[in-house]
Amino acid sequence: MNWDLLFQMQNELDQRIKKEHKLEDQNIVQEKILALLVEIGELANETRCFKFWSNKGPNDQAVILEEYVDGLHFIISLGLEFGFTYNGLHEGGQALESSTTDQFLLVYEKAITFKNEQNQELYDQLFDSFLRLGEGLGFEEEMIQRAYVNKNEVNHQRQDTGY
Repeated sequence: MNWDLLFQMQNELDQRIKKEHKLEDQNIVQEKILALLVEIGELANETRCFKFWSNKGPNDQAVILEEYVDGLHFIISLGLEFGFTYNGLHEGGQALESSTTDQFLLVYEKAITFKNEQNQELYDQLFDSFLRLGEGLGFEEEMIQRAYVNKNEVNHQRQDTGY
């Protein structure tokens, strides 16, 4: 995965949004964390992994991937807020044998931990847990990067049209 490219693309989008919405002097970290939590919930909803009461299966993989990269946008954006970088999965961490529900709960846990204390180690843990969730959902790095690039373009188009 070309993390430098994704961080650069996210930085351009973030700077554009801050300028166009006159947010240059405002701290929007809490809003970004809440947005990330909402996106994680939307992703879980599309997988339907927790809906034990329903026989309906998950949504199409393309829809799930799009929701996944929405979350990735906010994770990268949070890293940019604090000057953190990311270089790929670290050794250890949550095993992929855990259920999808467990993986989602771990991502939520790491997001809240990061909300309470921002440092590079906790950021790496959040990012790692999110990437492991993606692996558990069947996403390969190339798929994720391509979907991220496509969604970043959509996000710029949305800014063009006053979204």
